[in-house]
Amino acid sequence: MELMEKRIAEQGRVLPGDILKVDSFLNHQIDVPLLSAAGEEFYNAYRACKVNKILTIEASGIGIACLTARFFDCPVVFAKKKVGRNSDDEFFTSSCFSYTKMQTCEISVSKRYLSPEDRILLIDDFLAEGNALAALIDLANQAGAQVVGCGIVVEKAYQSGGERIRGMGYRVESLARIRSMSPEGGIVFCS
Repeated sequence: MELMEKRIAEQGRVLPGDILKVDSFLNHQIDVPLLSAAGEEFYNAYRACKVNKILTIEASGIGIACLTARFFDCPVVFAKKKVGRNSDDEFFTSSCFSYTKMQTCEISVSKRYLSPEDRILLIDDFLAEGNALAALIDLANQAGAQVVGCGIVVEKAYQSGGERIRGMGYRVESLARIRSMSPEGGIVFCS
């Protein structure tokens, strides 16, 4: 998506440790018109797949998932990293290593919100090593749901995640694919 690449080039900041900061429009402050256009792109890519639910992980995926769900007219379910004391539900759970936080966490979704009837589109802000998507796929599989594809805002194509998830047989559509990035050399997108 040319508009997303343009915004990343203009406002994205590459930090040491292979971190891309896009918090001015994606995962801290949200540019609603931009992410709405991104949601429409995901809808156009997956409109024939009969998506009836969108699954993401808290917290950064929620905004883009909600704006995407508007086009599919379906609910968003987000995997929680911590379950509150007020919950009496049974959960599907999976382990997820966070590339950004460099720690493993358990993610959970109530068994009330995923079922074998669901045709799920996974949505997330970043794809690096594929850990979050793999954990979300695991949750969907535990429920007997069908994952019809994955919508990613920014894919670090030079890391193994895209290849890993595609190698598992899942379709991955990324709005911006980064070939390389560094604080010195900036951001280079895949052509």
